[in-house]
Amino acid sequence: MHQHHGRLRTAGLLAFLFAMLLLVGAVIAYATQTPGMIFVFGLIGLVSVAYSYWNSDKIALKAMKAYPVTREQAPQLYQMVEDLAQRAQQPAPRIFIAPAPTPNAFATGRNPENGVVCFTEGILNLLNERELRGVTGHELMHVYNRDILISSVAAAVAGFLTTISQFFLLFGGGRGNNQGGNPLALVGAIVAVFLMPVAASLIQMAVSRTREYDADADGAALTGDPLALASALDKLERGISRYPLKEDPKHDAHAHMMIANPFGARAKKLFSTHPPMPERISRLEAMAGHSPS
Repeated sequence: MHQHHGRLRTAGLLAFLFAMLLLVGAVIAYATQTPGMIFVFGLIGLVSVAYSYWNSDKIALKAMKAYPVTREQAPQLYQMVEDLAQRAQQPAPRIFIAPAPTPNAFATGRNPENGVVCFTEGILNLLNERELRGVTGHELMHVYNRDILISSVAAAVAGFLTTISQFFLLFGGGRGNNQGGNPLALVGAIVAVFLMPVAASLIQMAVSRTREYDADADGAALTGDPLALASALDKLERGISRYPLKEDPKHDAHAHMMIANPFGARAKKLFSTHPPMPERISRLEAMAGHSPS
């Protein structure tokens, strides 16, 4: 497993996200003269993070209608997962399959002891054994690097910032105006409503992209075959363009977990939680000592 500057970057981004939360809270407390509400919001935020983290596997698997498979049903898949888990000296996750034609895979679970790796039927039909092994290494490293916790915190805090900003628009600014048109409250409302949610989404995106780059590198190191993952990513991008996942709220909530953007070219580029596929492939080729194609 490699050491990454990305881990420090992730910690910095999460710290900045929490700092934004405190800043918005301070503005609301000043404008509304109700500091006690901040503690209520903080408690709700903590509960949201805990619920998302503890139930991330159930939520994602239910949304994809995934089902568990036994060793007898998928012996080669079990052998692949267990071999890589042994190489990483970590527990082997449970294996699920989602009956979806879109080629993709994701990992979830609150810790390595409760990890889950889910493959769609589409990815099993699209990739060869070597490429699928590359994808499996990537997903295992999401579990072993505890990325599910990181992504859950980032998503929950970003969503909570948006909720607070909307609350401030509805109640904070109006109350400040009733107290004499407090200019600080007005400025704070504009910043909170229009800038904070955008900034929070961008930070969540940056956290997710950093974790994807690290999982690519760590997964490739685990399998010892960066070009296999590069080939898989290339196939996945083309396969998803033919069979994209339908965009709806139940899929939006866990799309960032997947190895490739499940919505394909229709997805919004600016706020995409996945790095550009050519850049990921280029990094893997460089890792293998090949010139980018």
